[in-house]
Formats: sequence, C-alpha cells, structure tokens
Amino acid sequence: MARAAGGILSELPGTALRVLRVGGTLFGYAVVFGPAVLGARLRRRRWAHAGERLSALLTSLGPSYIKIGQLLSTRRDLLPERVRAELGRLADATPAPRRARLEGVVRGAYQGRSWPFAEFGWTPMATGSIATVHRAVTLDGRKVAVKVRRPGIDRVMRRDFRLTALAMGGMQRLPRLRSMPFKVMHAQVGGAILHQLDFAAERSALGDLRTNLREFAWIRIPAPMPDLCTEDVLVMEYVEGLARTASESLSTDARKAAARRVMSAVYEMLFVDGLVHCDLHPGNLYIEGDGSLVILDAGFVIKLSEPVRASFADFFINMAMGNGPLCAEIIIESAASIAEGCDLGGFRAGLAELVTESTGARSSEFNLAKFAGRLFDLQRRFGLYPVPEFAFPLLSLLVVEGIVQSLDPELDFQAEAMPVLRRRNMPRASVGS
Repeated sequence: MARAAGGILSELPGTALRVLRVGGTLFGYAVVFGPAVLGARLRRRRWAHAGERLSALLTSLGPSYIKIGQLLSTRRDLLPERVRAELGRLADATPAPRRARLEGVVRGAYQGRSWPFAEFGWTPMATGSIATVHRAVTLDGRKVAVKVRRPGIDRVMRRDFRLTALAMGGMQRLPRLRSMPFKVMHAQVGGAILHQLDFAAERSALGDLRTNLREFAWIRIPAPMPDLCTEDVLVMEYVEGLARTASESLSTDARKAAARRVMSAVYEMLFVDGLVHCDLHPGNLYIEGDGSLVILDAGFVIKLSEPVRASFADFFINMAMGNGPLCAEIIIESAASIAEGCDLGGFRAGLAELVTESTGARSSEFNLAKFAGRLFDLQRRFGLYPVPEFAFPLLSLLVVEGIVQSLDPELDFQAEAMPVLRRRNMPRASVGS
C-alpha cells in the first residue's frame, strides 16, 4: 500500500494539489449521499462566492469533478440560484485544447486510411471535460457531429481513479466504516466514470438507446456511423436546429408534455431495458418548442444487472403503492451486507414510516435527494449496506428531477411510473396478501 501510494503521489505537483484532489474525491461521493446537507449549509451561510469557488475547485480537480458540478447545477431544490448558475457554466466553460493538438488527435485517428471529411470545423461547437464536439461534412455529403477525445485525458482520469482508490481504502480502515463496501462502490462508480473514455462502448450505447426508445416518436437520438468511428473519434449524425429552450419560454402544455416525456423515457430505461442514461443534464437533454426531446452523449450509460433492475422496479412500485413493509423486505434481500446484530424490526418500522410520508407526493412535494438521504441514513443506522450498483438508478433520477420540477411542479413522479411498471414489471405479492 505504501509503495503504491508513493508512486501515485509522486505524480502530483505538490501537497496542496494532493489535498485538493482527495477533498474533491470525498465531495464527489457525497453528492449521491448528502446533497441536501450541502444545500442547507450554503443557504444558511449565504456565501456570496460559493458558486465561483466551487466551480473553480471542480475545474481544477479535472473531468470527473466537473461532471459532479454539472449534476449539482440541476438541483434547484437544494442549491441557491447563484450557485447553480455558476455550476451550470461548467458544461460550456471548459477551455478547448489548441487546434494543433485537436488536429493531431483527429488526423492520427485516420492514419493509414483515407481522410473521410470534405469539411471539418476545427473550432468546437461544444466543449466538454472529456471531449470536444465538431461539425463536419463527409465526402459523400452527410452532415455529421464528430466527438474528439481530449489528448492525454485517459492518463489524467486513470491517475485520479488510482487516487480515489487510495481514498476509499483509507475510509474503509476507519472503525465505524469498516463494514461499508467502499472498494466495491469505487470500482463500480469510479469505473463508470472511466467508462466514458471508451468511445466504442458509447457508440454501442447510442445504437442500443435508439433501439430501446424507438417507440417514442418524440425522442431523437443521433445515430452513430460505425464506419467512421475510431478509438479517439466518435462520428454520429448531425441533429439540425439544436438549441436549448428555457422552460419559461415554452407553453404550459409543452412544459407539461416535456416533463412527462422525460420521466417516461427515464422510467423505460430503468424499469424495462436496464440500460440507463445517468447524465441527462441540460447539456445532454434538449427540450424543443413542442415538448419533444433530443438525447445526446451516451458516455455515461450504465447497463444494470437484471437482479438490480428487478429489485429497483419492485421497490419503486411498492413505494408508489405505499407498501412500506415490502419495500423493507426488498432492501433487506438485496443488501450487499448486513451488520451482525442488525435490528431488522427497527429498520422495517423506519422505512415503512418514510414510504408512508412519500406516497402520492407530487413533484413540488417529493424530494428524491432527501428521500434517498433518509433511506441511506436508515441503512447506515441499522447496518444494511446497499449494492453499490443501486447508485446508478438514483443518480439518473437525481439528474432529471430538477429539470422536471422546473417544467411541471405538479407532476406526480410515482404515478407517472405506474403505467411502465404495470406493463412490464408487475410487483410481487404484497406482504400479508
């Protein structure tokens, strides 16, 4: 362990940056488990420069942490507007690499084969933490969007992954945290972030999402062009007329339709297909004037295992039906580990109370982050530790929750799920039936 730590830390320029990276890592994992606490602290302190400082910190820590900021920027129910506005700029404010470096990556990707473009816009039309996106025209006249992986990003992200592994290992040594599955959690959540470097996997995910959601005529997802894709370059069809539409500029009917369509698409992914887009922030989810949707960037798409998909669907439908006892049984059966001497009766009673409070709540009343926080707190108190893979369904819902609330505060999250759940995944029999 010491030798590995020395090798990793020797790559970092100094103690200050090392501390920032470790602190940022802990903050990143806290996003899923405790964003409500962060929001409350910021509101109490009314820290005028919170957004700027947090944005600067996440930018300095690198691409994994910039994505955390993008997630937080959607949480209008948890963070002040001035903080969210600053974090929202992270999607657009990442500086693009110099043209020479970009050109080196793209031309290198097609080395040994014919150059496939009649035109190529070297100035990015979108700049992200992992890649830039360019408009181009192929030799046969097709307009395409070209996603180019940032030069050197693979080395940076893998170094950070090793550092977070050390941080998780250190937390696992703390007496009160020894039973927490931090290493497994890091492997799955951190591995999912590294997975975004794999353009072949993203190309496949784009195709699978198009197939899975093909019944929804109001969703557009660009088709990948496999013959033009390489390890460092992902080429897909160009979506014409793409522009971000503020919810305030939509008609009431369009807002309500868009809110329901967002939830329908997410629920189809979660409960039916198990292939889940976990990064539907406003930079990847576009809402058009008529309420139709455009979904982009399939880098952070996770395939849930069948047991997790089925358990999450079971939990959700029974939560919507107010069946707290069965929700508790599902959590107990799917737990990664249960502490010795765990008070299962106390856990069942606590979860039943939480489910009863949440059943039937509308968008303006139901706060998923607070619900998840209370659920995790119950699990921690009673020693039931969830399968880390459960973080992905929650993450996908957390990202879109703020968007949906801005479109239609009266939307009933749980009721909207029922048609999908009843059509494809009927719940097990209720306790006592």
